[in-house]
Amino acid sequence: MLTEIFLDAALIGAEWVLWLLVILSILSVVAMVERILFYGKRNIDLQAVRLKLEELLGKDDYDGAAKFLEESGDSMESRVVLFGLRDWRSGVASVEDRMSGALATEKGRYNKQLPFLGTIGNNAPFIGLFGTVLGIIGAFDSLQSGSEEAAQAVMGAISEALVATGVGLLVAIPAVIAFNIFRSRIQKSVAQTDLLGRTLLAHMHREDGADGKAAKRTDGSAE
Repeated sequence: MLTEIFLDAALIGAEWVLWLLVILSILSVVAMVERILFYGKRNIDLQAVRLKLEELLGKDDYDGAAKFLEESGDSMESRVVLFGLRDWRSGVASVEDRMSGALATEKGRYNKQLPFLGTIGNNAPFIGLFGTVLGIIGAFDSLQSGSEEAAQAVMGAISEALVATGVGLLVAIPAVIAFNIFRSRIQKSVAQTDLLGRTLLAHMHREDGADGKAAKRTDGSAE
């Protein structure tokens, strides 16, 4: 009874699987284009930004450094360091904690659409394989009559099955490639953010060290 129910459902054919793969393909292309535009608008010249930031911090111009980062764009690097820089008066530990929290938020923003692309890349071949299985079931069912028309129907069902497999791979491969490229782009941004953040923290550590030495010299003179 249950087998017959599933068999009747399988004999509907694999065309609906092909339509599903087409829809998933369109959605994955939309996601890829959106991410390409997103990352493209947030590219920065790391060397130029770092040198300018060091110049402003060397003058203890924290407000100028914050203004510069705010004007440098909506990148992960600028937003994370700016979030910590705005609280520089609270000390190194506070700045470091704020940047860590901001980095986690930015990773979520940069990772948007990647879980979807990863899911498509991992599962589209299985969806195509499912269509192949449905096509083969239909082919075997057509063989029962043993007529010439049945033989032609078998060939059509097998062709449909092979198309489903091919389309599944065609949908999955670009999604996997895009996923890996975007992951590399995010890792690059995280590394650049870490460099700029450490530039700020290093300056604050040097400043604290200089203040400590000055205080010791003052105490020594008083004695």
